[in-house]
Amino acid sequence: MDGLSLRAGQQFHVDLHLFTVGNYIQEHIQNAFSQFETSGFGVHRSRAVLDRVDGPSPVALSLDPLQAGITHARVEFLSPTELKHDGSVAEQPRFDVLFSRACTRLATLQGLYGDEPLKIDFSQLHQKARRITLKEHELRHCQKQRRSSRTGQVHPLGGFIGFAEYDGDLDSFIPYLQASRWTGVGRQTVWGKGEIAVRFSHEFQGQPPA
Repeated sequence: MDGLSLRAGQQFHVDLHLFTVGNYIQEHIQNAFSQFETSGFGVHRSRAVLDRVDGPSPVALSLDPLQAGITHARVEFLSPTELKHDGSVAEQPRFDVLFSRACTRLATLQGLYGDEPLKIDFSQLHQKARRITLKEHELRHCQKQRRSSRTGQVHPLGGFIGFAEYDGDLDSFIPYLQASRWTGVGRQTVWGKGEIAVRFSHEFQGQPPA
């Protein structure tokens, strides 16, 4: 909700990305949001009535290389993003670090909800990712936090937002970046961090993010 304040009677919506097999989870989500009417939510335990739950729209993504000769890509970091590398948070979004975190997230989700592990030569791709160069980039760090209304505990949700542009042989990597739009990348993605968008065209080079 990003600090949104609502007036009495005002409507709002929440988007969820579900990583499940089948539609059985929809009923549980509907029951959980229905509790807002009696138990309330947020700091002041405000009450809300569930109006509707729109049905899921399954998204199928292929991780096969595009074979399109893409040599330039722009990644926009839409929500605070933190990429850990060698035990600490990376100051800049080097491509090999970004790709590594994207792979980790995808592999974890596949392990939890898929039938079998991802059949991908990650070692070879990581070696190739090191040859992708970080070019034009504009990032700013922002500090956000979430507070649990149940325990009162505060969790920092900071990170950088902005854009980064990369040059190199990107055909193999664009599908992973596109998948990360749905999965998030980096730390605390379940709290909305690490949302990215990717575009690949030379026309975006050096331009500020939209």
